[in-house]
Amino acid sequence: MAEAGYKYLKTYQLATIIYDLTVDFCEKFLSGFENRRTREQMIQAARSGKQNIAEGYQERSLKGYIKLTGVAYASLEELLEDYRDFLRQRKLGIWGKDNSKIRVFREFRVFWDFEKSPSSPNTPIIPKDSEEAANLILTLGHQASFLLNKQIKSLEEKFVKEGGYTENLFKKRLDVIRGSK
Repeated sequence: MAEAGYKYLKTYQLATIIYDLTVDFCEKFLSGFENRRTREQMIQAARSGKQNIAEGYQERSLKGYIKLTGVAYASLEELLEDYRDFLRQRKLGIWGKDNSKIRVFREFRVFWDFEKSPSSPNTPIIPKDSEEAANLILTLGHQASFLLNKQIKSLEEKFVKEGGYTENLFKKRLDVIRGSK
């Protein structure tokens, strides 16, 4: 069975991993009642990042695709802020890019083998340590944000070169009107 085209996007694959890891993270490290609202917000932001990539890809309108990809980007940025808050409030470290563990995290390459694992990409196991787990997800989130930003710029360039759905539909309509005269 052929998969939906958006599932081949690295941004979607990373967002799926971030969503799955966020659910795991919240279950492990934010399980108390006092964390219920934060947990729900983090899971929703992660879900929104993933879902808006899929929804945008399905849009007929390039303008709509750009908008929804931007919403995905904003949702993931909101989620990253929650992870930074988690670390800051617990006086845990936000590791810099030169940290040896961050270098290892950055070597991770997402892939989705649809024949072996049709339901999800190669999701890493969440670390047992909350500081390490949050920094892993931050690293993946930075990668996803970087790629989403590139994806948005590419879609904007396509829009400028090719026009949007409504504009192109109107051109076709004008061609029909001109041809019938």
